[in-house]
Amino acid sequence: MRFLVTNDDGISSIFLHALVRALRDAGHELFVVAPKSEQSWIGAAKSRHRPVQAVAADQALGCPTWIVDGTPSDAVNIAVGHLLPRGLELDAVLSGINIGLNASLGFIIASGTIGGAWEGALHGFPAIAFSQDMTPELFDRFKAEGVPDPALRATLEVSAWHAAQLAPALARATLPRSFIVHNVNFPLPCLPETSVCRTVPARVVVPGLFTPAADDGTHRLIFRLGDDLSPPELMTDRAALNAGQISHTVLDFKRLGA
Repeated sequence: MRFLVTNDDGISSIFLHALVRALRDAGHELFVVAPKSEQSWIGAAKSRHRPVQAVAADQALGCPTWIVDGTPSDAVNIAVGHLLPRGLELDAVLSGINIGLNASLGFIIASGTIGGAWEGALHGFPAIAFSQDMTPELFDRFKAEGVPDPALRATLEVSAWHAAQLAPALARATLPRSFIVHNVNFPLPCLPETSVCRTVPARVVVPGLFTPAADDGTHRLIFRLGDDLSPPELMTDRAALNAGQISHTVLDFKRLGA
């Protein structure tokens, strides 16, 4: 199949590269467009008040690759409108693999990874967002060191393999112009035999994400998972991850206001 791949962690993300390798090894034709730098928690934002530059770049990914100094939504919009070959028919837009989960109402709307996939859905394509769960401690260590430890690398490779198996089936099952984003979250650890569970977003509220004002009057973001208010009978994305399963949530934006 033919996929456009983006992310919100930036073009140099090891997690993006793992996804591209797995898709390429599965025989798919790929085009990669990704932000120049990390754009986490930026949602579906577009760069309205400044010009955005897109440049072709050799990232040793084995496919046409562009770097955009904007958001994931910028990247997908510019790629579809101006970078991809004229007349090219895409099968889906894929986004990820994100460094950290994108599960629950408290995180889905804010996610740049999902924002990049949503931009694909806005262009009428099937769209899939992939994210990798990890503990806050593991996330902080990875961010500090810049490379995954052996256990995380092993999970990442398996998660990317799962993504390469899931992407074609989800793309074929999604009609064009359906305004659907498939939100897939991989557990930690993720194994070849890990099963996929159909889920709904956990009802998580995330208050108090900023510190009190410092002496200079500024507030800084602090990460927290929020408070899960989900009824116990719901199979939520958070519950599936906690049970060691791959969470698959269908975000059907046609149902808004239903």
